[in-house]
Amino acid sequence: MKFTRFEDIIAWQKTKDLTLLVYKLFKNCKDYEFKVQIQKAVISIMNNIAEGYERMSNKEFRSFLYIAKGSCGEARSMTYVALELKYIEKNSFNDLNIRALEISRILSGLIKSL
Repeated sequence: MKFTRFEDIIAWQKTKDLTLLVYKLFKNCKDYEFKVQIQKAVISIMNNIAEGYERMSNKEFRSFLYIAKGSCGEARSMTYVALELKYIEKNSFNDLNIRALEISRILSGLIKSL
């Protein structure tokens, strides 16, 4: 796969949308530590895709994609806690989880292609 800029990478685009959704859903969350951690997790996905791409090396890009994939798992894991603590509704949980799983699958495919 050839990209001319990280903004062309579908995983980055989908993660940007996920990040905006997380910020929206947790905007009024009173558990500041939780809110900040889930925000950091989703931003980490985006930023690791971007930083890895900008390194201009498939080996480094792959390493950063693995980190992004780990952050994706962290964000998904946190959605379970958010649901249990009633920070989000079941439909929001499902939406976040579906999006995160899709991003994780895309990242896996990208890693394999490198």
